[in-house]
Amino acid sequence: MLEVLGLDARTELVYRLVLEEPELRLDEIVARLGRSEDDVRRTLDQLAELCLLDDGPHGAEQGPPVFRALDPAASLPFLLSRREAELARQQRGLEVARDAMSALTTDRGRRAGGGFDAVKRLEGLDAVRERLTELAELARAECLSLLPGGAQSPDTLEASWPLDQRALERGVRLRSIYQDSFRNDPPTLRYVNRLGALGAESRTLPTLPLVMVVVDGEVALVPLDPDDGRAGALELRSKGAVAVARMLFEQLWVNAAPLGSAPARDGNGLTPQEDELLSLLAKGHTDATAARRLGVSLRTVRRMNAELTARMQVRSRFQAGAEAARRGWV
Repeated sequence: MLEVLGLDARTELVYRLVLEEPELRLDEIVARLGRSEDDVRRTLDQLAELCLLDDGPHGAEQGPPVFRALDPAASLPFLLSRREAELARQQRGLEVARDAMSALTTDRGRRAGGGFDAVKRLEGLDAVRERLTELAELARAECLSLLPGGAQSPDTLEASWPLDQRALERGVRLRSIYQDSFRNDPPTLRYVNRLGALGAESRTLPTLPLVMVVVDGEVALVPLDPDDGRAGALELRSKGAVAVARMLFEQLWVNAAPLGSAPARDGNGLTPQEDELLSLLAKGHTDATAARRLGVSLRTVRRMNAELTARMQVRSRFQAGAEAARRGWV
């Protein structure tokens, strides 16, 4: 339990023994632990160096020396402060290394004549994931994400957690917009709530136009084919293109429902998801394509249709469309 303070398990065991039973002699400690005398002596020397043991054995004039542990209320906070100072120095070193890595990456990305490639093509899902990992590690100020679909795969969540956690610890602002349907997936919902506890911000909308990531207002990733996420992505570095991507995110963010609150119903008593479903059906989408756009199952769309039909007190989809139009729902 005290390894972070410089005590391995064997050293901690001796410390606890001397702490709980003061005035133990060396031979008694050896007997209790079943270790060699040399081993115990080295451990006692280590405890003394860590300022956890009194300066030296006591009782030599009256008999064999005994060993006393110093008050842990005074000695352990000292070790903790020293360890915190070491970690702070390491953190500063990591920040320097990160800045150097960022500079090297920047230099490598420039053309001979100066400037970044305005557009870079990333072929395949693996290339996209690798680049997203690099961008997450290099992010300095903010990372904006549009994440269509419902449930995120366990592998994706597991791989994303350490990246998101480190970014938040560096002070990067993470904002993500998911689809309403993700609220029905407990693992994804738990993941987003864990991030929220660390400071990430999440909202939801019924539908999202595409997957998109914008980092530090300098680079944006958008899919090569919005209908096929496995095809790859385009990395955009043109100031104009990135600005448009960021404006799109901000517009969607304003209209999205914050996580933790149920999506508000409109004046007609419709949730945003129900309103979007009616809009999709009015445009001629089938139940199947509407389900894909909403990120839900076909069964869920059919259940929503049945509920809306019952609410409007009609019997057929044709009547439902006519009634929705009469009520001004579409």
